[in-house]
Amino acid sequence: MPKIIGGSLAEHRERTRHALFHALDDLMSELSFDKITLSDVAAHAGVGRTAVYNHFADKEDLLLAFMEHTTAQYAEELGRALAGTQDPIDRLRVYVRQQALIKRSYHFPTGGALSSAVSHSTAGRLRAHAGHTAQLLTQILSDAIEQGVIPHQDVSQVIPLIHACVMGGRPTPAEPAERAAYLDALDTFVLRAVGATPPDHPVPTTAEAQAVECSGAAEPA
Repeated sequence: MPKIIGGSLAEHRERTRHALFHALDDLMSELSFDKITLSDVAAHAGVGRTAVYNHFADKEDLLLAFMEHTTAQYAEELGRALAGTQDPIDRLRVYVRQQALIKRSYHFPTGGALSSAVSHSTAGRLRAHAGHTAQLLTQILSDAIEQGVIPHQDVSQVIPLIHACVMGGRPTPAEPAERAAYLDALDTFVLRAVGATPPDHPVPTTAEAQAVECSGAAEPA
């Protein structure tokens, strides 16, 4: 009988799911999704292959569960970062900084190789995932336009450009001085791109975005 990890069966199942999420995350940083097998995920997580099927019907089911898990974590983190910041320009600055600091693999691409490697319904849910953060940015930019702090513009066109700038470029540097310089340059660039006057105060202090972490390997479920 498999050893139960944690104080209860529910905790064991949750830790096993997190180990599988962590394994998928690691593998997707090295391989394209279509090259990853559930056997690869199980081996990387340190669980038996049958354990995967105790939690997920197939590879796409695992991907979607991981996506929903990270979406919930990131939404909570971003909400905390924006709490207490009312000025729309400062909210935009916080949003951009959190996007730049979050673990790169969180940002599931909505097109390209990943979408072409999954079913039509899964690709649609990946697009819905991207829509969650786009809705928040839509509100921030709309508030800024309404308050007259940026010129009127087509928000639906601006949002993908901001995301491409933040998520499509080089990874945010890890070295502290380089990271600070990069984030300051990104802040100024995005503000100028939307027509905002860069404030003379720093980006409101927030806790740095945490990498989306899952528990370590669990034993077979």
